[in-house]
Amino acid sequence: MSEAADRHRARVVWIAFIVAVFGWGVGFYGPATYLAVLHQTRGWSIATLSAAVTAHYLVSAFLIVALPDAYRRFGVGRVTLGGTLFGAAGAIAWASAQQTWQLVPALLLSGTGWAAMSGAAINAMVSPWFECDRPKALSMAFNGASVGGIVFVPLWMVLGRCFGLASAAVVISVAMVTIVCPLASRILRRQPAVVVATMRPLPRFALLRQPRFRTIALAFALGLFAQIGLFAHLIARLEPVLGPGLAAGAISLITVCAVVGRTLLGKFLRDHDRRLVSGANLLMQTSGSLLLALGEGSILLTAGCILFGLGVGNLVSLPPLIAQREFRPADVGTVVALITAINQAVFAFAPAIFGGLRDLTGSYVVSFLVAAAVQALAAAIIALGRRYS
Repeated sequence: MSEAADRHRARVVWIAFIVAVFGWGVGFYGPATYLAVLHQTRGWSIATLSAAVTAHYLVSAFLIVALPDAYRRFGVGRVTLGGTLFGAAGAIAWASAQQTWQLVPALLLSGTGWAAMSGAAINAMVSPWFECDRPKALSMAFNGASVGGIVFVPLWMVLGRCFGLASAAVVISVAMVTIVCPLASRILRRQPAVVVATMRPLPRFALLRQPRFRTIALAFALGLFAQIGLFAHLIARLEPVLGPGLAAGAISLITVCAVVGRTLLGKFLRDHDRRLVSGANLLMQTSGSLLLALGEGSILLTAGCILFGLGVGNLVSLPPLIAQREFRPADVGTVVALITAINQAVFAFAPAIFGGLRDLTGSYVVSFLVAAAVQALAAAIIALGRRYS
């Protein structure tokens, strides 16, 4: 491959990293901020706002299924450009809502934007340019998701406190459009010289019927259900033991561990069995969840955060890598989009279910033990699915 092509491949990974930073920072972490601030400032119930956040993820899940068709018709660059604009408009609509009915158009806009900047989108940007180096390239691109959490969680809060949520949304949205749109228009409009065009992609229902697809989808849907549910309640679990400052620091520690874990995976995965690696990753998180459920001191809770955090990022980057090995190149994009959509449709309900268990039992022990059990089940499913690969 020529030096110019290598430079362009590096630029593709870089723009995918930036899209992930803003995509997760606005589309994934933004709704949690909207929920907290709108509850405080508008007096709207947590139940109503939680339902709107769940609907945001469900809208996105529905649209992610159609992403491969959109890419074939309009191109990755144009879809990313449109998603950025929708995401920016959605953030402003959420922050500016004065009545609860206005959450409906807001979540439709934000869900559309998140669909075009989600994990399926990052895979579509990067994967066509890489074969042997795909694990490393995807790991680097998906690290943008962790950076988005590191940067945007405090940024939303600081800007919101200083200028109000609506002004914060305008500032962040303008920055996202200003940075992402020119790069997407210039870099993502180009496609690899060799594109798989001779194979017809299988219909979605044909893929859904395959046991190897179902084992991947079910395992990672369960893993992300446990992960998102645990994340949503982690600060509330840690604050009574560690205090507010250290509890927030634990979230940062998990995010840093996610970058480390994903980077190590990309560097050392190579020809190892990707299903077994996924199972080991989930079992590591199981151990972390058990420590977070049963640990009573700062040392055990910190160890739980580290074990849980090292596997956090890999639950997003491993499904495309398994799909690369087990499906035809023409079907990989559709497989990844379907898995991502199923994941979001499942984990959208996790925060509410974990919160319900907390209210029912009076503590987070049962909720976090459920997370550990679900992660262990996911590890068994992905490993046993090797018979179909």
